[in-house]
Amino acid sequence: MEQCQTLNEYAQYVEKVRTYTKEDNLDNAVERAVNECIHDGILADFLTQNKSEVIAMSIFEYDEKAVRQVYYEDGLQAGRKDGIKTGILNMLKTQKYSLEEISEVFQVPVEEIEQIKKQQI
Repeated sequence: MEQCQTLNEYAQYVEKVRTYTKEDNLDNAVERAVNECIHDGILADFLTQNKSEVIAMSIFEYDEKAVRQVYYEDGLQAGRKDGIKTGILNMLKTQKYSLEEISEVFQVPVEEIEQIKKQQI
């Protein structure tokens, strides 16, 4: 970013939006960040010429809470899958349970358990 002034200034704009969304709603935060950047000479020409488009895009395209929720859900789902796989492997290691019993416990098709078993051999 030190070598590219535009990228550096864009990062400053994004940081302002993030900071202001902690204090206010996204609409107000974006408008405040744009106005402040124009005043401070940060992307001033671009923001002055494209102010309404930048505000609209920032509000409609950038919703940090929604982005965080997607990452959270993806992580949660991956964690569940990993936990189920670990549980299946642990039950397989004991050799006390049939594939059908493991399938019932974890609500996973027997074919999937067989695949997990093959991967561990």
